[in-house]
Amino acid sequence: MGLMRPRRTAVALAVGVAASGLVAALPAAAAQGAAPRPSACRPANHLAKITEGPHSAGHHHYRVTLTAPRGYASCTLAGSPVDVRFSHDGKDSGLRAGRYGEQGRKVVLEYGRPVHFDIQVPTDARQVAADEVGFTLRAPSGEIPGTSVADGSLKVARGTVVGPVRAG
Repeated sequence: MGLMRPRRTAVALAVGVAASGLVAALPAAAAQGAAPRPSACRPANHLAKITEGPHSAGHHHYRVTLTAPRGYASCTLAGSPVDVRFSHDGKDSGLRAGRYGEQGRKVVLEYGRPVHFDIQVPTDARQVAADEVGFTLRAPSGEIPGTSVADGSLKVARGTVVGPVRAG
């Protein structure tokens, strides 16, 4: 019986040490799970930049690239942005964009994996300069509240349309 007591003590000590390690780890894990990270799809939580794209017959193309900074939760987008407005030096151009392409395809925006959409502008129309695009992103379940803004130089005209958000 004398031999069993040290063995029980050793087992009890091992269980106690392991349990204390788990208890010490739980608050850190709970703290991480307690407050969810903000969604990268919210307008204030992503970066958007306009660059010139390759031209096609009869159209100029611009690419709006959305990038999620580190620390934001991934999110799913679908279709073309809506309520697309163009401005130059803070003044609204009065032009609005339509949309084209498949609107049901889903794409994930997350850190390290940017997404983009195309702005297609007719070359035979009277174009005006713009340096900012305001737009509302769409999720598979509907519009994401708020207006996202992209900066960059472009020219737009009546008949401008935007394509659906795509990976890359």
